[in-house]
Amino acid sequence: MNTVKALIVLVVGWAVAGMAGRLVRRRINATPQIDPTLGNFVASLVKWVILAIVLVAVLGIFGIQATSIVAILGAASLAIGLALQGTLSDLAAGVMLVVFRPYKLGQFVDIGGTSGTVVDLNLFTTELVTPDNVQIIVPNGQAWGSIIFNYSAHDTRRVDLVFGIDYGDDADKAMQIILDVAKADGRVLSDPEPWVRVTNLGDSSVDVTARLWCATDDYWDLKFQLTKAVKEAFDKQGISIPYPHTVEIQKQA
Repeated sequence: MNTVKALIVLVVGWAVAGMAGRLVRRRINATPQIDPTLGNFVASLVKWVILAIVLVAVLGIFGIQATSIVAILGAASLAIGLALQGTLSDLAAGVMLVVFRPYKLGQFVDIGGTSGTVVDLNLFTTELVTPDNVQIIVPNGQAWGSIIFNYSAHDTRRVDLVFGIDYGDDADKAMQIILDVAKADGRVLSDPEPWVRVTNLGDSSVDVTARLWCATDDYWDLKFQLTKAVKEAFDKQGISIPYPHTVEIQKQA
C-alpha cells in the first residue's frame, strides 16, 4: 500500500510541478515589464522546488522523516557536492545569466563559437536553435564562462561589403556606383551616413569597402541584396570584377 501511495503522490506531484511551472511562465510572460527570460527561469525553479517537496513526501510515506533526510544530506554533503559540482556550477551560472542578462529569449547569439537563436534559459541549460533549425543545448556554466557575441543586442548594425575592381577601372566611378545603389535602398540609414572607400590594393584587384548602417532585422537581407545590386550596376556601367589568373611559363631547353 505504501508503494501505491508513493506512486500516486509522485505522479500527482510531477503533474502539479509541471502545471505550476507553466502557470508561472504564462503569468510572467503576460507582464510586459518583466523580461520573458526571467519567466522561463523562475518557472524552472518553481518546478524543481515542488519536485523536491514531492520527493520528501514520498520518502515520508516509507517512514523516513524529513529530519532524517536533512541529517543524511548533511553527513553526505561533501560527497554530493563533489558529485554534483558540474550541475551546481550550471545552476549558479544560470542565476548569473538571469541577473546580468547578456542575452534574452529571441536574440541571435554566439556562445563560445556556437551560434543560434535563444529559445530557452532554465536552471541548468541554455537552448539555442540554429538558422537551419538544429537544436543546441549549452550548459549554463559553459555559457557563462565563454565569450558571448550578441548580434541582437542593439537596434542597428553595420553591413560591411567589399568589392574588387580591376586596376584599369575608375575607382571614383566605382565608389559612386556603390554609394548610389546604397542610397537607393530605403533600408540603408542616413545616420551614420554611408561610407565608401578604397581599402586595399590586392594582387589582382583594387578593393572598395562599403560600410552601411541598417536596422538589425534587415541585416542579412540587405547584405545579400546589395551585393547582387552592386554587381548588376557594375555590369551596366562597365566596371569589371577581376578574378585571380594563373600564368604558365615554359622554359625552352
